[in-house]
Amino acid sequence: MKINYYRIFNLSARMVLVFSIILSSCISQNKVKLLQEKTAKTPTTDFANTKTTTYRLQTGDHLYIEVYSVDPKTSKFFQTDFPDLMNPTYLFLKSYSVDEFGYINFSFIDKMYVKGLTVVEVKSLLQKTLNEYFKEATVVVKLVNFEVSVIGEVQEPGSFTIYRDQINIFQAIGLAGGFKDFGNPKKVKLVRQTPTGSTLVQLDLSDNKILESPYFYLQPNDVLYVEPLNAKSVSYQRFPYELILVLISTATVVYNVFFK
Repeated sequence: MKINYYRIFNLSARMVLVFSIILSSCISQNKVKLLQEKTAKTPTTDFANTKTTTYRLQTGDHLYIEVYSVDPKTSKFFQTDFPDLMNPTYLFLKSYSVDEFGYINFSFIDKMYVKGLTVVEVKSLLQKTLNEYFKEATVVVKLVNFEVSVIGEVQEPGSFTIYRDQINIFQAIGLAGGFKDFGNPKKVKLVRQTPTGSTLVQLDLSDNKILESPYFYLQPNDVLYVEPLNAKSVSYQRFPYELILVLISTATVVYNVFFK
Protein backbone atom coordinates (compact mmCIF):
# COMPACT_ATOMS: atom_id res chain seq x y z
CA MET A 1 0.00 0.00 0.00
CA LYS A 2 1.37 3.36 -1.01
CA ILE A 3 1.43 5.89 1.80
CA ASN A 4 0.02 9.28 0.97
CA TYR A 5 2.20 11.69 2.97
CA TYR A 6 0.04 14.64 2.04
CA ARG A 7 -2.93 13.01 3.67
CA ILE A 8 -0.90 12.11 6.74
CA PHE A 9 0.14 15.75 7.04
CA ASN A 10 -3.47 16.79 6.66
CA LEU A 11 -4.42 14.35 9.42
CA SER A 12 -1.74 15.76 11.73
CA ALA A 13 -2.97 19.28 11.09
CA ARG A 14 -6.51 18.28 12.00
CA MET A 15 -5.31 16.61 15.20
CA VAL A 16 -3.50 19.82 16.15
CA LEU A 17 -6.76 21.65 15.59
CA VAL A 18 -8.54 19.26 17.96
CA PHE A 19 -6.01 19.85 20.72
CA SER A 20 -6.15 23.61 20.11
CA ILE A 21 -9.90 23.59 20.60
CA ILE A 22 -9.55 21.59 23.79
CA LEU A 23 -6.87 23.87 25.19
CA SER A 24 -8.75 27.03 24.23
CA SER A 25 -11.78 25.86 26.18
CA CYS A 26 -9.80 25.39 29.40
CA ILE A 27 -9.87 28.15 31.99
CA SER A 28 -6.95 29.00 34.24
CA GLN A 29 -7.82 28.45 37.89
CA ASN A 30 -6.30 31.82 38.74
CA LYS A 31 -9.04 33.47 36.71
CA VAL A 32 -11.85 32.06 38.83
CA LYS A 33 -10.31 31.84 42.30
CA LEU A 34 -11.59 34.29 44.91
CA LEU A 35 -9.69 36.21 47.59
CA GLN A 36 -6.20 35.72 46.18
CA GLU A 37 -3.16 37.43 47.71
CA LYS A 38 -2.34 40.08 45.10
CA THR A 39 -1.30 43.32 46.72
CA ALA A 40 0.86 42.07 49.59
CA LYS A 41 4.11 40.09 49.62
CA THR A 42 3.27 38.19 52.78
CA PRO A 43 0.02 36.31 53.47
CA THR A 44 -2.58 38.39 55.28
CA THR A 45 -5.32 37.07 57.55
CA ASP A 46 -6.67 40.24 59.20
CA PHE A 47 -8.63 42.83 57.23
CA ALA A 48 -10.07 45.96 58.81
CA ASN A 49 -13.59 46.99 57.85
CA THR A 50 -15.94 49.22 59.82
CA LYS A 51 -19.02 47.11 58.88
CA THR A 52 -21.19 50.18 59.32
CA THR A 53 -23.77 51.19 56.74
CA THR A 54 -23.81 54.73 55.42
CA TYR A 55 -27.14 54.32 53.68
CA ARG A 56 -29.23 57.47 53.86
CA LEU A 57 -33.00 57.24 53.62
CA GLN A 58 -34.60 58.31 50.38
CA THR A 59 -38.09 59.03 49.13
CA GLY A 60 -40.08 55.81 48.86
CA ASP A 61 -38.25 53.95 51.63
CA HIS A 62 -40.36 52.12 54.22
CA LEU A 63 -39.56 52.07 57.93
CA TYR A 64 -40.96 49.56 60.40
CA ILE A 65 -41.35 51.35 63.73
CA GLU A 66 -42.43 49.66 66.95
CA VAL A 67 -42.60 51.06 70.49
CA TYR A 68 -42.29 48.80 73.52
CA SER A 69 -42.81 49.65 77.17
CA VAL A 70 -43.28 47.96 80.52
CA ASP A 71 -45.97 50.51 81.22
CA PRO A 72 -49.32 49.01 80.07
CA LYS A 73 -50.78 52.43 79.24
CA THR A 74 -47.85 53.31 77.01
CA SER A 75 -47.99 49.93 75.25
CA LYS A 76 -51.74 50.26 74.69
CA PHE A 77 -51.25 53.72 73.22
CA PHE A 78 -49.07 52.32 70.42
CA GLN A 79 -51.02 49.15 69.77
CA THR A 80 -52.57 48.66 66.34
CA ASP A 81 -55.28 46.45 64.87
CA PHE A 82 -52.72 44.47 62.87
CA PRO A 83 -52.21 40.84 63.91
CA ASP A 84 -48.96 40.04 65.66
CA LEU A 85 -47.30 38.37 62.66
CA MET A 86 -43.66 38.97 61.87
CA ASN A 87 -43.60 38.31 58.13
CA PRO A 88 -42.71 40.51 55.12
CA THR A 89 -46.33 41.43 54.38
CA TYR A 90 -46.97 42.42 58.00
CA LEU A 91 -43.79 44.50 58.15
CA PHE A 92 -44.66 46.30 54.93
CA LEU A 93 -48.27 47.05 55.93
CA LYS A 94 -47.17 48.35 59.30
CA SER A 95 -44.32 50.41 57.89
CA TYR A 96 -44.14 54.16 57.46
CA SER A 97 -43.31 55.45 54.00
CA VAL A 98 -40.95 58.35 53.38
CA ASP A 99 -43.02 60.71 51.27
CA GLU A 100 -41.84 62.82 48.33
CA PHE A 101 -40.88 65.63 50.68
CA GLY A 102 -38.81 63.37 52.96
CA TYR A 103 -41.28 63.08 55.86
CA ILE A 104 -42.92 60.21 57.73
CA ASN A 105 -46.10 60.46 59.76
CA PHE A 106 -45.66 58.58 63.02
CA SER A 107 -48.42 58.55 65.62
CA PHE A 108 -48.66 61.65 67.81
CA ILE A 109 -45.33 63.01 66.56
CA ASP A 110 -47.00 63.95 63.29
CA LYS A 111 -44.50 64.73 60.57
CA MET A 112 -40.82 63.98 61.02
CA TYR A 113 -38.20 64.76 58.38
CA VAL A 114 -36.04 61.67 57.86
CA LYS A 115 -34.72 61.93 54.31
CA GLY A 116 -30.93 61.82 54.34
CA LEU A 117 -30.79 60.26 57.81
CA THR A 118 -29.55 56.76 58.63
CA VAL A 119 -31.83 54.24 60.33
CA VAL A 120 -29.78 54.66 63.52
CA GLU A 121 -30.25 58.43 63.43
CA VAL A 122 -34.02 58.05 62.96
CA LYS A 123 -34.17 55.66 65.91
CA SER A 124 -32.21 58.11 68.07
CA LEU A 125 -34.46 61.00 67.05
CA LEU A 126 -37.64 59.04 67.79
CA GLN A 127 -36.29 57.80 71.09
CA LYS A 128 -35.43 61.33 72.19
CA THR A 129 -38.94 62.54 71.32
CA LEU A 130 -40.65 59.61 73.06
CA ASN A 131 -38.63 60.16 76.23
CA GLU A 132 -40.27 63.57 76.58
CA TYR A 133 -43.76 62.03 76.83
CA PHE A 134 -43.41 58.43 77.99
CA LYS A 135 -41.43 56.62 80.63
CA GLU A 136 -39.47 53.45 79.95
CA ALA A 137 -40.39 53.37 76.28
CA THR A 138 -38.09 51.77 73.72
CA VAL A 139 -38.36 52.30 69.98
CA VAL A 140 -37.29 49.81 67.30
CA VAL A 141 -36.67 51.00 63.74
CA LYS A 142 -35.95 48.73 60.78
CA LEU A 143 -35.66 49.39 57.05
CA VAL A 144 -38.28 47.20 55.37
CA ASN A 145 -37.23 47.59 51.74
CA PHE A 146 -33.63 46.30 52.01
CA GLU A 147 -33.35 44.59 48.65
CA VAL A 148 -30.34 43.78 46.46
CA SER A 149 -30.17 42.36 42.93
CA VAL A 150 -27.56 40.00 41.48
CA ILE A 151 -27.48 39.49 37.71
CA GLY A 152 -25.12 38.22 35.05
CA GLU A 153 -23.05 35.02 35.29
CA VAL A 154 -24.63 33.58 38.44
CA GLN A 155 -26.70 30.44 38.88
CA GLU A 156 -29.94 32.09 40.00
CA PRO A 157 -30.02 35.81 39.11
CA GLY A 158 -32.72 37.90 40.71
CA SER A 159 -33.66 40.34 43.47
CA PHE A 160 -33.42 39.34 47.11
CA THR A 161 -35.01 40.87 50.20
CA ILE A 162 -32.54 41.06 53.08
CA TYR A 163 -33.88 40.44 56.59
CA ARG A 164 -30.80 41.63 58.43
CA ASP A 165 -28.98 44.87 59.09
CA GLN A 166 -26.18 44.21 56.61
CA ILE A 167 -25.00 41.85 53.89
CA ASN A 168 -21.69 41.61 52.07
CA ILE A 169 -20.94 40.91 48.41
CA PHE A 170 -20.13 37.23 48.84
CA GLN A 171 -23.31 36.61 50.82
CA ALA A 172 -25.35 38.27 48.06
CA ILE A 173 -23.70 36.16 45.36
CA GLY A 174 -24.35 33.13 47.54
CA LEU A 175 -28.06 33.98 47.55
CA ALA A 176 -27.87 33.90 43.75
CA GLY A 177 -26.39 30.40 43.80
CA GLY A 178 -22.78 31.44 43.23
CA PHE A 179 -20.83 32.03 40.04
CA LYS A 180 -21.45 30.10 36.85
CA ASP A 181 -18.48 28.37 35.19
CA PHE A 182 -17.75 31.49 33.17
CA GLY A 183 -18.47 34.08 35.84
CA ASN A 184 -15.57 36.52 36.09
CA PRO A 185 -14.79 37.41 39.73
CA LYS A 186 -12.32 40.04 38.54
CA LYS A 187 -15.06 42.02 36.85
CA VAL A 188 -18.06 42.47 39.11
CA LYS A 189 -19.85 45.76 38.64
CA LEU A 190 -21.76 47.43 41.47
CA VAL A 191 -24.53 49.92 40.69
CA ARG A 192 -25.48 52.02 43.70
CA GLN A 193 -28.18 54.66 43.95
CA THR A 194 -27.20 58.15 45.04
CA PRO A 195 -29.28 61.26 45.80
CA THR A 196 -28.39 62.58 42.34
CA GLY A 197 -28.47 59.36 40.30
CA SER A 198 -26.30 56.23 40.35
CA THR A 199 -22.67 55.27 40.90
CA LEU A 200 -20.95 52.48 38.93
CA VAL A 201 -17.99 50.72 40.55
CA GLN A 202 -15.98 47.78 39.19
CA LEU A 203 -14.76 45.34 41.85
CA ASP A 204 -12.20 42.52 41.79
CA LEU A 205 -13.41 39.70 44.03
CA SER A 206 -10.31 37.63 43.25
CA ASP A 207 -8.25 40.05 45.35
CA ASN A 208 -8.54 39.54 49.10
CA LYS A 209 -8.26 43.30 49.60
CA ILE A 210 -11.93 43.42 48.68
CA LEU A 211 -12.52 42.63 52.36
CA GLU A 212 -11.36 46.15 53.20
CA SER A 213 -13.29 47.87 50.43
CA PRO A 214 -15.96 50.43 51.39
CA TYR A 215 -18.18 48.59 48.88
CA PHE A 216 -17.78 45.17 50.52
CA TYR A 217 -21.01 45.66 52.47
CA LEU A 218 -24.01 46.32 50.28
CA GLN A 219 -26.70 48.95 50.66
CA PRO A 220 -30.41 48.80 49.82
CA ASN A 221 -31.17 48.72 46.08
CA ASP A 222 -27.60 47.81 45.13
CA VAL A 223 -27.23 45.84 41.89
CA LEU A 224 -24.34 43.43 41.29
CA TYR A 225 -23.52 42.44 37.71
CA VAL A 226 -21.09 39.55 37.21
CA GLU A 227 -19.44 39.79 33.81
CA PRO A 228 -18.58 36.68 31.75
CA LEU A 229 -15.01 35.54 31.14
CA ASN A 230 -13.65 36.15 27.65
CA ALA A 231 -13.29 32.37 27.27
CA LYS A 232 -17.06 32.09 27.10
CA SER A 233 -16.97 33.47 23.57
CA VAL A 234 -14.47 30.82 22.49
CA SER A 235 -15.45 27.20 22.09
CA TYR A 236 -17.02 25.93 25.28
CA GLN A 237 -20.63 26.26 24.24
CA ARG A 238 -19.92 25.15 20.65
CA PHE A 239 -17.25 22.66 21.70
CA PRO A 240 -19.19 19.36 21.45
CA TYR A 241 -20.44 20.17 17.97
CA GLU A 242 -17.09 21.23 16.59
CA LEU A 243 -15.35 18.25 18.17
CA ILE A 244 -17.80 15.87 16.54
CA LEU A 245 -17.24 17.47 13.13
CA VAL A 246 -13.46 17.34 13.52
CA LEU A 247 -13.52 13.71 14.60
CA ILE A 248 -15.71 12.80 11.65
CA SER A 249 -13.33 14.59 9.29
CA THR A 250 -10.32 12.94 10.91
CA ALA A 251 -11.90 9.50 10.68
CA THR A 252 -12.61 10.13 6.99
CA VAL A 253 -8.98 11.05 6.36
CA VAL A 254 -7.72 7.99 8.22
CA TYR A 255 -10.03 5.78 6.21
CA ASN A 256 -8.88 7.31 2.93
CA VAL A 257 -5.20 6.98 3.87
CA PHE A 258 -5.11 3.47 5.23
CA PHE A 259 -8.11 1.68 3.73
CA LYS A 260 -8.20 2.91 0.15
